[in-house]
Order: sequence, then structure tokens, then C-alpha cells
Amino acid sequence: MLKYLKHLLITATSWALSSSDDEILVGGQAVIEGVMMRSPKGFSVAVRRQDGTVRVMKDALLAMGQKWKIFKAPILRGVGVLGQATALGIRALLFSAEEAINEEAGSKDASKEQKPAPALSPWLLAGNVVVALGFNILVFVVLPLVITRLLQSRLGFESFLVFNGIDGLFRILLFVGFLYSISRMKDVDRVFQYHGAEHKTVYNFEARQDLTVANAQKFSTLHPRCGTSFLLVVVIVSILVFSIAHFQTFTGKLLSRIVLLPLVAGLSYEIIRYSAKHPKSLLRLVTFPGLLLQKITTKPPDDKQVEIAIKALEEALTV
Repeated sequence: MLKYLKHLLITATSWALSSSDDEILVGGQAVIEGVMMRSPKGFSVAVRRQDGTVRVMKDALLAMGQKWKIFKAPILRGVGVLGQATALGIRALLFSAEEAINEEAGSKDASKEQKPAPALSPWLLAGNVVVALGFNILVFVVLPLVITRLLQSRLGFESFLVFNGIDGLFRILLFVGFLYSISRMKDVDRVFQYHGAEHKTVYNFEARQDLTVANAQKFSTLHPRCGTSFLLVVVIVSILVFSIAHFQTFTGKLLSRIVLLPLVAGLSYEIIRYSAKHPKSLLRLVTFPGLLLQKITTKPPDDKQVEIAIKALEEALTV
């Protein structure tokens, strides 16, 4: 039961562990004792078991824009990319959790040979997504709104800009506090080390150097396309969007924050996309606080963890 709870906690944090873009060559996500890597044509998950064997799952994958043209349009492409990245991340986490649970139960079917992508239960996948999404909405949308509303009733400020600014500040504080708290858990700290290994490997690939542990270890664990860096942009955009589409009642504010989440995500994606293409633009500055926040969600990996990240990338590139 404890393993399931830990998996759910990591699932709820998957937004901070992933990186994805419809135009980049590679990106990935840390999972339980492993790494998921995505290439232009597919993805792979590599997980190391306690006996040293490596389990690999890989499959072909089409970008949302390739499936449906509507997701090539500005803003909508961001919604599609982030939605697919979330679903893929959950799928990878489920695979790694299954391996961890099976191993803990004494399963003896470990093998170094890759196995085909398992047929995951749609109900299991949907349940994880719903619970993780519900947790994030409750803690990072409802709670900041309730606190800000209580503060407004005491101080009496009426400006919706001030209200949304305070709401956004509390959202950031809760995000940082949550990430820092779970980073002190041993299992989550291991995931954050694999997160660092994923970033180092991506840097290694982008530098067009041979994929080796020695080369990858030379690079930083902090990467501008990380989901953690995406956080600050989302908060800033949400303040502006919620200030334009403002409501007076608590119910109106709450529902608008949930309904407008896709719009906020899409706009934030466009900002990140533009800043990545224009490194000298002022928008590039918004990724810097996110890099600082990655000091919580990434940890220096050991060589074996980097080996897993490289294995995942090599398998993804052969799909």
C-alpha cells in the first residue's frame, strides 16, 4: 500500500519532472528508479531493478499535431503537447511503479531483455490522472484561493489585481513548500537524482557528443525546458488571465481558475517556446527563477543513474 501512495505522490508531482516540446529532438522525465526519454518518433522507459537488471519499455509515438491539425494552432498546440506529455509521463510512472511493486513482492521474472509496452488498464491510468489532478487543483488552486479570500475579508482590499497577485504568491509558496517537503523523502530524492541524470543526458545529446557517462556528468542538472521552470511562467500568466476574466464571487473565481487552466497552459507554452527560440529576449529572464527552483527537483546523479538515462535515450532513438 505504501508503494502505491508513493507512486501517487510522484504522479502528482510529474508536472515538475517532465520536459516536452513538439519541436525538440529529445526530452524526458524521471520515474521510479529510472528515466523515460522521448524522441521525435517514440519513447522509451528504462528502469533498474535491485538485482542490477534493466527493464525497458518502448513504443512509437506521434505528436498531437501530427494526429490532429487543430493542435498545430498557437495556444492549442501547447495544450496538446502538455496533455500528451502528462499522459505519457503517467504511463511511464505506472510502468516503473509496477516494476517496483513486483520486485518488492518477490517477482522472479526479471530480465535484461526489453519487453513490449504493457497493456495498461484504462481505469488504472484514468484513476491516477484524476486523483493526481484533483490533488493539484485542491492544493494549488483551491487552497491559495481560500487563503487569499480570508485575507481579503480581514484587510478589506478590493482590487482584483492585488487579489490575484496575492493568490499567485501563495500558489508559488505552496509549490515550493510542497516540493521541498517531499524532496526530503528518500524515495522522492532518488527520483530527483534520476531527474538530474535525465537533464545531463539531454544536454549531452544536444551538445552532439558521444552518449557516455563521462560526457553526461560534465553537464548541469538544471535545464530551461524542465517542467519546474514552466512553473513561474504559469503563475505569472494565470495572474494576468484571472485578472482579465475576473469574478466577484468565490464560486466564480474557483470555477474560472479550473476552466481557464488550458488557456493558461497554452499561453505559458507559447512564452516558453518563444523564449527558447530567442535567447536574448527579455522573456528569457522568466526561466531563471525556474532554474533556481530546479535545485530542489534535481539532484546530482551517480554514474549508474546516468547509465539508465542514456539507455532510455538510446532505446527511444531506435524506435
